Amino acid sequence: MGGFSDLLAYKKSFDLAMCIFEVSKSFPKEEMYSLTDQIRWSSRSTNICMVEAYRKRRYKAHFISKLSDSDMENSETKAWLKFALACKYLGENEYNKLTLQSDEVGKLLNHMMNNPEKYGVV
Repeated sequence: MGGFSDLLAYKKSFDLAMCIFEVSKSFPKEEMYSLTDQIRWSSRSTNICMVEAYRKRRYKAHFISKLSDSDMENSETKAWLKFALACKYLGENEYNKLTLQSDEVGKLLNHMMNNPEKYGVV
């Protein structure tokens, strides 16, 4: 079994975080310490919590707990995306694209939580 960087959920959540980083560069400067920081933080945390979960896969409960944290961060990212849309910092197409990416990450995380043995959990 390869490392965490081989996981599809890792790759997709990393891509989502980088897309959010790029799109958030155009957010207004007054949002720098609120929406911009928050959406970047939660999207990156989705990915980082997954990495932590992978390193804790020796313990099923820890693995699932960290994946649950990752899922929570992913849900937070979706909420921030909704704010960005409502504030007109994102267009409808960008919002839909990023939300679909987030949905896909969520499905992959849930698969990992429901099938920990497929990820090396004993």
